[in-house]
Amino acid sequence: MRIILAPMEGLVDAPIRETLTRVGGIDRCVTEFIRVTHGMLPPRIFYKYAPELHRRALTEAGTPVAVQLLGSDPEMMGRHGARAVELGAGQVDINFGCPAKTVNRHKGGCVLMREPELMYEIAAAVRRAVPADIPVTAKMRLGYDDRSMGVACGQALEAAGAAEIVIHARSKVDGYRPPAYWEEIARVREAVSAHVIANGEIWTVEDYWRCRRVSGCDDVMIGRGLIARPDLARRIKASQVGRDEPEMTWAEVTPLIAEYAAALQTRLEDRYVTGRIKQWLNYLRQGFAEAEELWPRARKLREVAPMIACLEEARCERAA
Repeated sequence: MRIILAPMEGLVDAPIRETLTRVGGIDRCVTEFIRVTHGMLPPRIFYKYAPELHRRALTEAGTPVAVQLLGSDPEMMGRHGARAVELGAGQVDINFGCPAKTVNRHKGGCVLMREPELMYEIAAAVRRAVPADIPVTAKMRLGYDDRSMGVACGQALEAAGAAEIVIHARSKVDGYRPPAYWEEIARVREAVSAHVIANGEIWTVEDYWRCRRVSGCDDVMIGRGLIARPDLARRIKASQVGRDEPEMTWAEVTPLIAEYAAALQTRLEDRYVTGRIKQWLNYLRQGFAEAEELWPRARKLREVAPMIACLEEARCERAA
């Protein structure tokens, strides 16, 4: 009954992985995708996306981190899978689910679901290139133009040797619009022997149990729900053993944002740091009324220090 933190491009970076895994309940993380094209990427690119490679591919809290690759050239994907393992990766994941137009236009991500044969070639090339004891896994959607390709693509990945397949319960055309079609994940799960993991539209503990019931999957991957409620995984874990875990308060979340900002400042210029904080704060609006109240002020700030001061001021106002 594992809970996996989803790889959200441009948001779930190493600092937020550190923050969320310290809160607890997360069994595994996956990096933002490393884009593979024609030339071999230097080690610094792998370390940029997965600094955890310096620590045996673990966060500071001890949570394993898989390295995710995105590309359409089987040979180069295989070579980069091998390089990731050389640098310390304990799992290589392949992105067949990204719906971004730019990525799809350059034949990466979900558009590959139009070609199950190519998905097979890519996954098989990575599987051949990495040691047998290193899991090769994949993330996909239910299809590109519609939700009709899930079974065919799942079977292609299974035949290629994928140990696990994460399925986001929508097509590319569906985007992120509710609902999530968990019942379609069940169709794929029943058609393959590879381990299937459900993903999509899990915002609450109740959503988690409904997703498991409808999809038939024991394991789930959560993205936006964990960004909106950093303690969601911890509360789900408590529910698995019949225990109620108190919800995290805004006073407990505010220090997490400050820690995240401090970590980002070692990696990015301040203007980019405030952008990342605003992204997180925007998601937190869905989980905390305090974040919604703070948003009109915070969205106008461009420097880190005023942003942190604004958060602290709002926390103190609430406490008073």
